[in-house]
Amino acid sequence: MIALVRGTMAYKSTDHVIIDVGGVGYRLSIPLSTFYSLPETGEVSLFTHTHVREDALLLYGFLTLEEKNLFVILIGISGVGPKLAVNILSHIPAGDLKRAIAAGDIKRLSGLPGIGKKTAERLVLELKDKVGAAGGFPVSPETINAAGTMNSILSDDVISALVNLGYKENLARKVLESMELTPGLTMEETLKGALKVLIR
Repeated sequence: MIALVRGTMAYKSTDHVIIDVGGVGYRLSIPLSTFYSLPETGEVSLFTHTHVREDALLLYGFLTLEEKNLFVILIGISGVGPKLAVNILSHIPAGDLKRAIAAGDIKRLSGLPGIGKKTAERLVLELKDKVGAAGGFPVSPETINAAGTMNSILSDDVISALVNLGYKENLARKVLESMELTPGLTMEETLKGALKVLIR
C-alpha cells in the first residue's frame, strides 16, 4: 500500500494531480479541499490511500491525515464508494463533517451533493457512536500496537512509506517498535522520526 507520495507537482486539476516522484508520475484523485491548498508548482507531499479494484489500482491523495482517515472511514460504509467519499470531503471541512455526524444533523448532511436523506441517516447511524463530543474519532484499544503508543493504521502507513523509500519492511517495523511515540503524533511527524533513526 502506498501511504505517502512526495515529489514535484507535474499537473494539477480540480479532481486530480500528477506528482513526479523520481521520474515516475503518480496520478492521485483529490477532494477540492486539497486542491485549493496545493501550490501550482514545486514540491508537494500527500497522504494517500491505495484503492484496489478488479480492473484498476487507484490512488487518492489528501493534504492532511485527518482527511485521509475520514475518507477510509467513509468508504467502509455500505453505499459509500471512493468517488462519493471524495465528493463529501470536497463540500464540507473534515471538522464540520465530524460535528454534523456527532450532532445527528441529517439536514446538513443530506444537503451535500450526492448525499440523500437515506445516506445521511446511514452516516449518522454507523458513525455517531465513533465520534466523541469534540468531534473526533477516538482510538479503540484494538487499534493500539504492542507498545501501546501508536495507532496500528498509522503504523502500517508509516511502514508502507518507508518501504516505498527503499527500506526493508522488517527493519522499518523494528525502528517503529524501538521509538518512544507519544499519542497524537501525525504520520508525517512519525515518519520524520523514523527516518532520523534510520540515517544515524
